[in-house]
Amino acid sequence: MTGKSGKSVASLKKALSAAKKSSRKNKSERAGLVFPVTRLRRYMKNANSDKRLTSSAPVYLAAVLEYLVAELLELAGNACRDHKKKHIKPRHIQLAVRNDDEINKLLKDVHIMEGGVIPGIRPELLPKARTTSYYHAYDSQEA
Repeated sequence: MTGKSGKSVASLKKALSAAKKSSRKNKSERAGLVFPVTRLRRYMKNANSDKRLTSSAPVYLAAVLEYLVAELLELAGNACRDHKKKHIKPRHIQLAVRNDDEINKLLKDVHIMEGGVIPGIRPELLPKARTTSYYHAYDSQEA
């Protein structure tokens, strides 16, 4: 059976069902996020004792987590590039976290496995700077 345009009804139904499927969006896509909103909602419901959440709470949490991860990846990528490496390793994440004041404050009690330590020499261990050179002191004694 064909319609006015000469296409069969079956092909029209198939095209209509494909259009419906393509228009379906999950909550993450609607919010424009990568992190899974529905999974975060489930985690929040399991963690919360009263089990009541607004619909925007998991979306907000997903957006905040996505922002933090993007910020951390950018800083770790910069540290990786500074060391002329191509892969981000735990060491680069450690350097990124500890060199950024705000993220360091947020993650102060977090230990990153295989992250190493932050390089730094205490000022009292550094050699004292000389105010005059040996030759300058010798020249002033002759005069």
